[in-house]
Amino acid sequence: MKTKGKEKPAEFSDLPIFTPQLNQETLPLGSDQPGQPEVMVRNTFGLPVRAIRLLRIGSQDDFHKLQSLHEEGSKPLLFLGEGSNILFTRDFNGTIVQAGFDGIEVLESKQDRFLIRVGAAWNWDRWVAYALDHGWYGLENLSLIPGTVGAAPVQNIGAYGTALEDHLAWVEAWDTQTGRLERFSREECNLGYRSSRFKHQPERFFISHVVFSLSEKPRLNTAYGNLKEELARLGGRTPADLRNLIIQTRKQKLPDPVEFGNAGSFFKNPVVDEIVYKCLRAEFGDVPHYPVPAARMKIPAAWLIDKAGLRGKREGQVGTWPGQPLVLVNHGGATGEQIGNFARTVQEKVGSLFGIELEPEVRIL
Repeated sequence: MKTKGKEKPAEFSDLPIFTPQLNQETLPLGSDQPGQPEVMVRNTFGLPVRAIRLLRIGSQDDFHKLQSLHEEGSKPLLFLGEGSNILFTRDFNGTIVQAGFDGIEVLESKQDRFLIRVGAAWNWDRWVAYALDHGWYGLENLSLIPGTVGAAPVQNIGAYGTALEDHLAWVEAWDTQTGRLERFSREECNLGYRSSRFKHQPERFFISHVVFSLSEKPRLNTAYGNLKEELARLGGRTPADLRNLIIQTRKQKLPDPVEFGNAGSFFKNPVVDEIVYKCLRAEFGDVPHYPVPAARMKIPAAWLIDKAGLRGKREGQVGTWPGQPLVLVNHGGATGEQIGNFARTVQEKVGSLFGIELEPEVRIL
């Protein structure tokens, strides 16, 4: 069974992101190139970044164009979704490659599980809403995360006690090394905390489709923080109620990229040995933490940044967001270089106070 649903994913120019509209024209592969960046690159930091060319991949023929560009090797390629997890510190002197696959196909309906194949071009949150509308449950906690379906496995996105890997069946991606469309099982994706094989080899794999394993029966995941109490306080009982709570919570804590350019959480939550955690607790008192395998502890980066006195800190047009200091924002007119410099300032101050190095979650070019 195949379905396109009530609506196709919005064109990139329709999505509410604070950035110049992309030039939708793809220059012919055989054309002479002036060698200077000339198309605007979509990014949620709202930076005026340009690239030489935009290539949209939506068919088998397009894969061969991509392979030709890769083998030619004269200019770099950048596989990009909506630019919601990247910081450009300069123009990109190459080709931006984006997914054009927008179909949805139910591959299997067995017992209480659905296998659903989704084109990489879908906006992530619209896909979550679409799945909920069709009675495919499990993604509610991942509501309102920016980006595309194709970008989700790269980061192994996660929020509020749920991660993509919890509902992933497999990923379909073009491998520029083999020149073939390959299928990667969840195990073969090597998913970790904000990590995957695709993230570690960003120039090799271009994701075209993601296949999800979702439930026919609603199973609310409210174990994270005070979700259970908040949902009960609001009288919520359904997956739609949980999605609405997640959306409300994110909107209260996080800045809208339309108003303040940002890429969400800029740093990963550091994972430290238990002895390091005990030392932190001895010096700073009650330290929030989450146990992880191998007797280690995950410390919220936002707590570290806050304790370092950087909540709401601003230098020129760059700063941390008062409601969530893990988010770096462009207040308007900042350059990518200035945002990068500010990020290093945050790293240095946290490192100096706690002896912990914050690792960027955002890709920096």
